Amino acid sequence: MIHRLTSIVILCSPWAAAAPAATGFSVKLETVMKHDDGRFLWFHPRAAAIPSLNDGEPSVVMTIQKHLMVSDYYSGLHVMTRASPTAPWQGPFLPPELDWRPQPDGVTISVADVTPGWHAATRKLIAIGAQVRYSPQGRQLDDQARAHQTVYAVFDPKSGGWTSWKVLKMPPDEQFNFARNACSQWLVKSDGTLLVPLYIGRSSKDRFSTTVAECRFDGTTLSYTRHGNVLRNEEVRGLCEPSLIEFQGRCFLTLRNDVRGYVSVSRDGLQFEEPRPWLFDDGAELGSYNTQQHWLAHGNGLFLIYTRRGADNDHIFRHRAPLFMAQVDPETLRVLRHTEKVVVPERGAALGNFGACAINAHESWVTVSEGMFLKNSRQRGAEGATHVARILWSRP
Repeated sequence: MIHRLTSIVILCSPWAAAAPAATGFSVKLETVMKHDDGRFLWFHPRAAAIPSLNDGEPSVVMTIQKHLMVSDYYSGLHVMTRASPTAPWQGPFLPPELDWRPQPDGVTISVADVTPGWHAATRKLIAIGAQVRYSPQGRQLDDQARAHQTVYAVFDPKSGGWTSWKVLKMPPDEQFNFARNACSQWLVKSDGTLLVPLYIGRSSKDRFSTTVAECRFDGTTLSYTRHGNVLRNEEVRGLCEPSLIEFQGRCFLTLRNDVRGYVSVSRDGLQFEEPRPWLFDDGAELGSYNTQQHWLAHGNGLFLIYTRRGADNDHIFRHRAPLFMAQVDPETLRVLRHTEKVVVPERGAALGNFGACAINAHESWVTVSEGMFLKNSRQRGAEGATHVARILWSRP
């Protein structure tokens, strides 16, 4: 069984009778913590559930980092835990294995854009992200061969310990000089194989393309075995930050682009169709651009989580708030406009760096922290809050 990320559905109106069947839900918005001291922000919260051995409630691990008030400059990876979906939060704390690695020349090696996920076959949690080399000023460096690679760390619930970061070794092809899984949902197939979407290029200055790597995990080491076709786009920086989900026997990929978001579909999770722009079912462009989108799926419903233009949000950087969820027609690959709903409201802060995951058969989560980057964010109500939007399903 593929590890699935779960999703919401809104009841369809009568005129949309031909649309996919919908699933009822409610949203409970929780605030995990608040931090706004001008020195750092908590950022990139992403959660994963650890199933109980006795069919009880799962525990939850959420990874999160400090944004150090310089663009894309992040601390070591912190961890928060919850003994059940409703238990008190513990942390954030910084396992030494996941901290910065200072180098003799003043460079710092860190990891950013992490997404954790459960690997059932080995009963281990894998955190996958992107290695980054920082200058003393917090600038991302591309000063060494293959400085930007996909890395992973492993958490063992039995011991409660983390491994240090390891690099996912890619083929020597020049197109993998830059090869990141970053801010990206990945899948585990029934045989334990992983499908890990990557955005790739010859360097950080290249126009990015996207492919999905098939990998094996033996409980300790994540190993590349092959990759699928390469998806390309000539607009600005190309295709990046891909997220993947399985739904009704097919794999769906959403892709970030500077001008507009794109979507593609595959039968095997490796060979994908030509990406097409995200559209509403009435043919209008979705309006999501230059930021990530993520998936949820539940029952017979496939859903996209996204930000977009046209929501009285021109004051927000790249229109990165509020967070919307809407059902996707898996045949037309279009967003059903009448199902769109705000799940995390706009309060004057950006919400574009978020996560989405299944927790159990009854609920899914959207996790996000407020980016306090606008001069009037506080005046509009933002508090540097880290939110969990709990999507509570009416049917398991």
